[in-house]
Amino acid sequence: MSDEHPTIDDPDLGTLSRATTELSDGTVLTHDWYAGAVTVDEVELELMLEGTTADEAGALVPHVRETIAALPALRRLASDAVVTAFSTGTPEQADLDAAASDLTLETIEASADGTVVLHLIDTCGEHFPEGYWPAVHLGADGQITQVTAES
Repeated sequence: MSDEHPTIDDPDLGTLSRATTELSDGTVLTHDWYAGAVTVDEVELELMLEGTTADEAGALVPHVRETIAALPALRRLASDAVVTAFSTGTPEQADLDAAASDLTLETIEASADGTVVLHLIDTCGEHFPEGYWPAVHLGADGQITQVTAES
């Protein structure tokens, strides 16, 4: 990695690098975030930290660590919030339980304003059409503020 985009090396989160995408014509797009991955409970989670410099993205590392530490409770809260948001009535306990095992966390995205988005995937394909996934938005205080379907 060049000096232009130094990496962030964190003992808990690993190495985070400025995110890039190489197009088929060889053009490289540089994104406004740092990316990496961390293994939690034997599952690899993608990390996205907003920032165009290592200092900007690095300032979000403590917040991402806090989010990861809270995942045992957050995972169930997130799946329950998704079912509740997209149900036409009050969801049955069986629906909440099924979603808790079917909707799995794939990506944690942290923004400079303190928000964190938990991007989930539908592992069974029964809850969301292909190409769509639920996202649970957490405010700076860690509380759920919004649930969306993204594509």
